[in-house]
Amino acid sequence: MKVRSISLRLALIYTTAFAVAVAVLGVVMLIATHAALADQFRTRIQAESTALAQEYKIEGLNGVLQAVQERDRTPGALDYGLESPAGAPLAGHLAQAKAPLGWSNYSVRQGDKTEVERLWAVALPDGHRLIVGDDLERVEALDSIVMGGFALALCGIVALGGLGGYWLSLGVQRRFAAMSAVAEAISDGDLRQRMAVRETGDDLDQLGSTVNRMLDRIAALMDSLRQVSNDVAHDLRTPLTRLRQRLEAALASPDSDARRTFEASLDDLDAILQTFAALLRIAQIEGGARRAGFRQVDLSEIAALVVESFAPSAEEGGRALLIEEVGPAPIDGDRELLTQMLVNLVENGLNHTPVGATVRVIVAGGAAPSLTVVDNGPGAPAQEYAKLFDRFYRLEHSRSTPGSGLGLSLVAAVAKLHGAQVSLYDAAPGLGARVSFP
Repeated sequence: MKVRSISLRLALIYTTAFAVAVAVLGVVMLIATHAALADQFRTRIQAESTALAQEYKIEGLNGVLQAVQERDRTPGALDYGLESPAGAPLAGHLAQAKAPLGWSNYSVRQGDKTEVERLWAVALPDGHRLIVGDDLERVEALDSIVMGGFALALCGIVALGGLGGYWLSLGVQRRFAAMSAVAEAISDGDLRQRMAVRETGDDLDQLGSTVNRMLDRIAALMDSLRQVSNDVAHDLRTPLTRLRQRLEAALASPDSDARRTFEASLDDLDAILQTFAALLRIAQIEGGARRAGFRQVDLSEIAALVVESFAPSAEEGGRALLIEEVGPAPIDGDRELLTQMLVNLVENGLNHTPVGATVRVIVAGGAAPSLTVVDNGPGAPAQEYAKLFDRFYRLEHSRSTPGSGLGLSLVAAVAKLHGAQVSLYDAAPGLGARVSFP
């Protein structure tokens, strides 16, 4: 594994930081332990001195002299000394220390080694001096034991931290390598590849799931683009072919009705231009540029205007166009786009229902305004509902009838621009399209 790997660097950084923290904690503990041992050391000496002073009060000088001699011969006991008021040694090997009253240090030469003792000297009531001490080597030995144990623990912690960090970073690096391999395959054009997800819920799993959703969306967009390209080619090829044939016929036959030929050609050109205009309008809406012009509008007013405009033509075609309003429905939006959206829904209902059908426009107000267009025609298969909002998608796959399949795509774009949800449902009979605003 390379040192420049971010996972290994993080492991090294965290292991170092943890080791430094443990070292600081160890120093603090060592200082505290040394202070506690030193305090215990002094307390023991002073307690022994107090006990001998009490012995003096009870037994007198002979009692103290005898106690010092007995304790001085006991293995592992403290060191003692008893001096006369004139400074002459009476008992104990510390009697020759000539220690001042209170705490002092006394060096004792033993062979090639010098030992340092900590002494506590007090004066007895009759002027005699009592000295009690102990070798500082005991405290130093305990300090060495604590320091050695801590050093071993620190080494173990650093070793375990380093091994654990390396093992974790190795696992992370492997997962990153797998993700990189998938990304390389995708960049080479294989959009079927997906990131491996272990279902552990960790950050890498979340990243992998997000990337997989993104790839699913990209794949869907690519499929949609291919479908749109095919549909555009099909929709434009037919009118262009007819246009060429008519123009060739008009040129080859001077007796033909040129006016009628050119009028039909213009109709085909208008259909082509309308298709491109619809595509450009949808692109403009999806770009979000029209959001800056939002104003408060009433869906009831828009619905009334559209129904009033289309009712006569619907009646001429043998269909009924009705409106049902449930109070005002004010929202913030673009009046022109909302009108175009409702026009597309109404035209969709009128164009795909038989003679005698009824198309109703329902406006619901309140906290969640909605706009619904429902008919009682043949409807559409439920499995096709989501596809109907795709560009150029039509239930009539032969594409022999007029239309481009962009009407509901524009409806979906306008709804998304306004933060609304558009959905189709089975009206039993017929098809309903509902746009629910936030």
